[in-house]
Amino acid sequence: MDLNHDTGGAVEGWAHVVQSIQTILVTRLNTRVFRREFGSEVPALVDAPMNDANVLALYVAVAEALERWEPRFELTDVQVEGSASGAITMTLIGNHLPNAHMGDMTKVDNETQTIRVLRDRVDNWSLAA
Repeated sequence: MDLNHDTGGAVEGWAHVVQSIQTILVTRLNTRVFRREFGSEVPALVDAPMNDANVLALYVAVAEALERWEPRFELTDVQVEGSASGAITMTLIGNHLPNAHMGDMTKVDNETQTIRVLRDRVDNWSLAA
């Protein structure tokens, strides 16, 4: 259980995983005082030109960050879309492992989760599960 970033109320279960993923992906490396390695390379890559090399780097940054920091989400696919307005959308598809942080790797049966992470050039992030 944790605090909801928007309401200040309690958040748990799948909603907590989604909030955790957002925190991981939007946190720049070396910005947390007592945990410099926390976060991802995603914030440094989203303003880069969306050529093949940078798209691949974005995929890798997402996969590495989630593998390291969010054991309750098993990433199976990432799709990245850019628009002419400069907005980027990442669709993360994977399995929910509700107790993986305690060593139980049991998946929620027959349930694939999809998260869409949206970012525009003015550094506004939003998340739609």
